[in-house]
Amino acid sequence: MSIVKSVRGKAPQIGEDCYLADNAVVVGDVVMGDRCSVWFNAVVRGDVNSIRMGHQVNVQDGAVIHCTFEKAATQIGDNVSIGHNAIVHGCTVRDNVLIGMGSIVMDHCDVGSYSIIAAGAVVPQGTVVPEGSIFAGVPARKIGEVRPELRTGEIERIAKAYIRYSGWFKDGGGE
Repeated sequence: MSIVKSVRGKAPQIGEDCYLADNAVVVGDVVMGDRCSVWFNAVVRGDVNSIRMGHQVNVQDGAVIHCTFEKAATQIGDNVSIGHNAIVHGCTVRDNVLIGMGSIVMDHCDVGSYSIIAAGAVVPQGTVVPEGSIFAGVPARKIGEVRPELRTGEIERIAKAYIRYSGWFKDGGGE
């Protein structure tokens, strides 16, 4: 059973039709929208500051969402996919974003809508990712623009797929 726990008098608020894997952890000052999913070994830890997640956010296996005490809350928009083992920390991720597997987005970053953070990228503290950008590397830098086919073929496709996948695990699993 997933761990959903109050911390410092604040309990997570989980939206409608969400899926939390058996060993997912959601604690503290977390507000999660509808149709979100938090997968195996993922942690959404609002113990030291607030975490706000929009609708249709998927936090994939092993990912960590956290914040910095009294300095940096975390804000995540709608239709966001946070890849396996990614770290999203004390930053803003706007709507329709793909955060790639194993990437790190640090405090006070602002990731614009329709952007992609490539797998393994490290986005340094305070970086502004313009809307529709692809950032990659260590440290991450802009390597291109998100073309319309990437919006539908990757960002939207993955967000929708995780809604479907979560249905397989809810109430005995379905199609």
